[in-house]
Amino acid sequence: MKYGRVMYESRVHDVVEVDGKVQLRDGRLLDEQEVEWLAPVEPQTIFTLGLNYADHAKELSFTSPLPEPLVFFKGKNTVNGHLGKTVRPNDVEFMHYECELAVVIGKSAKNVNKEDALDYVKGYTIANDYAIRDYLENYFRPNLRVKNRDGCTPVGPWMVEKDDIDDPMNLQLRTFVNGQKTQEGSTKDMILGVAELIEYLSSFMTLNEGDLILTGTPKGSVDTKVGDEVVTEVEGIGRLVNTIVGE
Repeated sequence: MKYGRVMYESRVHDVVEVDGKVQLRDGRLLDEQEVEWLAPVEPQTIFTLGLNYADHAKELSFTSPLPEPLVFFKGKNTVNGHLGKTVRPNDVEFMHYECELAVVIGKSAKNVNKEDALDYVKGYTIANDYAIRDYLENYFRPNLRVKNRDGCTPVGPWMVEKDDIDDPMNLQLRTFVNGQKTQEGSTKDMILGVAELIEYLSSFMTLNEGDLILTGTPKGSVDTKVGDEVVTEVEGIGRLVNTIVGE
């Protein structure tokens, strides 16, 4: 089952996907363009992984394993919905997408072993974690402006229940810019998988229901311009559409 959240007739609705349509609780079926999309869950803490795909790390000239995972936080202000718009600042030269599998935590988790980690997952969704390279100090001390601008992280449109994904570590990821495929990879190439990330994070802090873990992106991130339509896809979950606009 695929679950989502939309704004319709001035109200927030929890919805499900039925035959490509958006179904309200009263049974009405709507086209995706008839609603304003919200993230499928109201995020609490948002964790973002950097350099968690071997090919992407190599692309950025990191040839040796990192001593520990590169993790940083994102604010709720960054979250944007399906079919939403993301602002490209006028003064930047390199703003790129990052197609990512996002993990939705389903219950409180502390000191969880990786063997039990998936028991704490509610489901999975798609995130497009835009980054502005112009603002990057270095990969180990990412400037807040790189990934914390308002609306710079489209999420959705759907959350797929955990049990509907056979293997989260074998999903294809693809990005299309104006219909042209620019990025392709697989979650099997993550350095730390979903279970290992939950084990690591829960070893020093409590994960709570609604927390999101953005698990990183494979190689292939390219610059995006005002007017570009960016589509990020994760196998078994769907496609997330976003448009770049100017200030």
